[in-house]
Amino acid sequence: MTKAERYIPKNKVRIVTAASLFDGHDAAINIMRRIIQSTGCEVIHLGHDRSVEEVVNCAIEEDVNAIAMTSYQGGHNEYLKYMYDLLKEKDASHIKIFAGGGGTILPKEIEDLEKYGITRIYHPDDGREMGLQGMINNLVSQSDFLIGDKLNGGLNEVRKRNVNAISRLISAAENCSHKHEKVLGSIKNEASTSKIPVLGITGTGGAGKSSLVDEIVRRFIIDFPQKNIAIISVDPSKRRSGGALLGDRIRMNSIKSKQVFMRSLATRQSNLALSVHVSDAINILKVANYDLIILETSGIGQSDTEILEHSDISLYVMTPEYGAATQLEKIDMLDFADLVSINKYDKKGALDALRDVKKQYQRNRQKFDAEVESMPVFGTIASQFNDPGTNSLYSAILDKFTENKIGTFKSNSKVINGNYNKMHVIPPNRVRYLSEIAENNRNYSKWVDEQKNIAQKLYALKKTLEILDESDDTIKNKLRKKYESLQLNLDSKNKILIDSWGETKKSYTNNLFKFSVRDKEISIETQSNSLSGTSIPKVALPRYEGWGDILRWQLQENVPGKFPFTAGLFPFKREGEDPTRMFAGEGGPERTNKRFHLVSQDMPAKRLSTAFDSVTLYGHDPGVRPDIYGKIGNAGVSICCLDDLKKLYSGFDLADPMTSVSMTINGPAPILLAYFMNVAIDQQCEKYIKENKIISKVEKKILSIYNKKGVKRPQYQGKLPDGNNGLGLFLLGVTGDEVLDTKIYAKIKKETLTRVRGTVQADILKEDQAQNTCIFSTEFALKMMGDVQEYFINNEIRNFYSVSISGYHIAEAGANPISQLAFTLANGFTYVEYFLSRGMDINKFGPNLSFFFSNGVDPEYAVIGRVARRLWAKALKNKYGANKRSQMLKYHIQTSGRSLHAQEIDFNDIRTTLQALYAIYDNCNSLHTNAFDEAITTPTEESVRRAMAIQLIINKELGIAKNENPTQGAFIIEELTDLVEEAILSEFDRITERGGVLGAMETMYQRSKIQEESLYYETLKHTGEYPIIGVNTFLNKKGSPTIIPDEVIRSNNKEKKYQISMLSNLHKGNREKSRRLLKEMQENAIMNKNIFEKVIDAAKVCSLGEITNALFEVGGQYRRNM
Repeated sequence: MTKAERYIPKNKVRIVTAASLFDGHDAAINIMRRIIQSTGCEVIHLGHDRSVEEVVNCAIEEDVNAIAMTSYQGGHNEYLKYMYDLLKEKDASHIKIFAGGGGTILPKEIEDLEKYGITRIYHPDDGREMGLQGMINNLVSQSDFLIGDKLNGGLNEVRKRNVNAISRLISAAENCSHKHEKVLGSIKNEASTSKIPVLGITGTGGAGKSSLVDEIVRRFIIDFPQKNIAIISVDPSKRRSGGALLGDRIRMNSIKSKQVFMRSLATRQSNLALSVHVSDAINILKVANYDLIILETSGIGQSDTEILEHSDISLYVMTPEYGAATQLEKIDMLDFADLVSINKYDKKGALDALRDVKKQYQRNRQKFDAEVESMPVFGTIASQFNDPGTNSLYSAILDKFTENKIGTFKSNSKVINGNYNKMHVIPPNRVRYLSEIAENNRNYSKWVDEQKNIAQKLYALKKTLEILDESDDTIKNKLRKKYESLQLNLDSKNKILIDSWGETKKSYTNNLFKFSVRDKEISIETQSNSLSGTSIPKVALPRYEGWGDILRWQLQENVPGKFPFTAGLFPFKREGEDPTRMFAGEGGPERTNKRFHLVSQDMPAKRLSTAFDSVTLYGHDPGVRPDIYGKIGNAGVSICCLDDLKKLYSGFDLADPMTSVSMTINGPAPILLAYFMNVAIDQQCEKYIKENKIISKVEKKILSIYNKKGVKRPQYQGKLPDGNNGLGLFLLGVTGDEVLDTKIYAKIKKETLTRVRGTVQADILKEDQAQNTCIFSTEFALKMMGDVQEYFINNEIRNFYSVSISGYHIAEAGANPISQLAFTLANGFTYVEYFLSRGMDINKFGPNLSFFFSNGVDPEYAVIGRVARRLWAKALKNKYGANKRSQMLKYHIQTSGRSLHAQEIDFNDIRTTLQALYAIYDNCNSLHTNAFDEAITTPTEESVRRAMAIQLIINKELGIAKNENPTQGAFIIEELTDLVEEAILSEFDRITERGGVLGAMETMYQRSKIQEESLYYETLKHTGEYPIIGVNTFLNKKGSPTIIPDEVIRSNNKEKKYQISMLSNLHKGNREKSRRLLKEMQENAIMNKNIFEKVIDAAKVCSLGEITNALFEVGGQYRRNM
């Protein structure tokens, strides 16, 4: 394929880019917007999880030529049609819509959407044929038309604050000012007498101006619900391409309000922080009679003061990282700014910066008669919700307007003022934790090699003495003295390891091997017999004789179940419990429940992995709005309340040790976890009711409850599937505490919490680094994770993992295996440090941590588990002093989604089989094998069974898999283990240089590295340098096009409508109780108490959306970034 030349637009083309969902699409649209930008367009990037209304309102305010969306399967038809309809309804049907979403948007759907009015839907085959630049050329060329030659209404429409008229007039000023001189002149005259205040905000690039603007606007609209605010944000144009990234909207959550209008401008010239059209834009907004206008410049240098010409009050935003104090003398804005914000006040040197800037401000103004503390310089942390420093700044802005008699801003808010003493997730004196771990592990390896050399010499001396048995005593005495002297340098524990090696080997040749797991003694047969009658050892030991080799093997490898757990956590796998996971998630809870029972039939252990739809993943309630309605139950199960989860897991005893549940949920993880715990408790309440024969008594109570509520009680929809005994359904619509004595309920609750098994993916760090389903502000999400762990410790929940620290999504976003493992383990150690900083005991929270990795076909994936176990164990034992159970890293692994290709999909099962071999040979704790058709659709029942059969065949039929350490002793495995471990420790050092995991996240180090690695892989795949069978080589006679699925699984209208009606009844029947419980939950958050305690209570009657929105009010929403 010839490389496409870049299309050069004839007009100034503006395009909004966004993702309707999450996952790799957040990264995908980011790559697309970069290419669009480099093709000479001005791009307004909104990021992930954007509603149709948000995108459409942005497109109209920004007066763009086109919208470019990525929309994964699940509601894409409704989403895009609703976007087209809303643009039409809002008189903006000239805006073109482009979209893509991989092979999950089917050709017939593409045809239907394009017929409806969507300009173009790009299919993967388009990408293969046209290339990335070719696709973007196609998009930009169709969007290359002039905007601004015709107006959308005159002065009267502007005065009425008609958004279409305002935004078009700004475009007219930018693109066709000569044509509209008369109207622009009238506006200038009218604006000249306006008293509308303008707050100018300027500062260095990367100081956090956009986040600070967002926080000021959020406070303003809460404080003044009747007032309207307009924002003009300026970003620089690229001199070479003419394109621009208008990136401030992505950082702002408050602009969703109807009180706010925002317009982004590109400078369209070099060396200026403002556009020449800023004056026109301000004049237009003054005529529109907004109560306040905020003008934000692009990043400026030391000498730039252009903002002063356009603003009544100016705010200069900087960070503590400006260099030596003498640099302050060069900053011109410190001479003129009315207010100064030292943002990112949590950074090193912030207190010194505040002092020095205040002194400089005092010197510049010659205010030596005033106290230095009274200078209007504020330490702010805009990234933190409700930051008191930002509150002080906000109050000072309003006071300055009052002082200058501009506008009428009498604040009614009760704000906590002051410079905030930041709650550090990682204390400042602990930021080197990753390098300390790297040093610890390297020192251990160095010590092992030293001890190995000593042991090998001792062995050589011993053997020499045996050979020289009849030789001269003088020589033998010298050798003995040397032996005794050398033996003093051998660690006594290592001597025991060498001396007991014979006993160790013997224990594995005995018929039965006995060991303890969680205080239970287990006896396992050490051999299995093949059909030929060969006795196959379950654990094979090395045949080393040299003490050095024996010692090094035990210190770095060892048998399964012994430190450093390289070969596995337990001496032997449990009989009758394969690592197989049953995966499901589609439609309503009943449909997924049916799938769970189908795939777990005849399996002694029920390991249920649950995928949720994007409505649930983002903490929304189901609703009739098309862009929500379309997503209900698509690409995951719809869960919005406790009763949904009761139905989902009905027929599975959640307190049975053979049942474990994994929930793939991230942003709203604490809420889904609270639902889960309540389901488990209510199941045991149901068993108690039936065992004690009080069914009729309880039924009368339930009837009475619903008579008072006056709504219909929820029901399981349809017939129970085979295997579902109805457990969990008796108390649908009520909870155990409503129908049982308080003491009995408390006893059942306490016992149940100690018995539940499973995990919840609450790993907020990987979300912010890779595939993003963050919904709460990062710090608040981490606080809740800490609260969950604290609750687990207080309630002795030892068998449920409070967080599944995930690398899967890091790999899915494009990371290579080393980056996946390094970032994931680094995140794990970050939780360790955070929980320790909260005063938790490592031996109490250590067992509640688990990991989730992606597999792949790269060579490093052959050792991913053994490296993780070894590295974690060394650090936990030697660095943190943790006990054996805490040293044991448990990991779940899933075959790679990136190796599921939409071409020749039958070949995907071959790749999955190879990865399953990697995982099983590596002694994973549990394994999920992807269905071959997941590349193009939600997997069918047949494809899920095939995927499970892959690992079942390996476990049950493949002879060598009867051995449980088949890779130990292989030279390449040992070499790879050492290489990958050192590569990860080196990555730890790189992360430390950037301030630890959280510091690296601020500079988007992880994200950038992941995207670079993703592009590298995609480039090699595209050029054919990296051969992929059936994708870029060994194509079939048709050229291996993207496969169209025979069966497309989508949720149906009946399921969606029931979800919405059931939710409505829940809200009606629990209005007062919900309000009270949500308030109690919010109070715990405000008072910095344990939030999860109250989430557990609120989850009994409140919907997912209710709890999410209540937590937004006290914890803040996630602020997206590029």
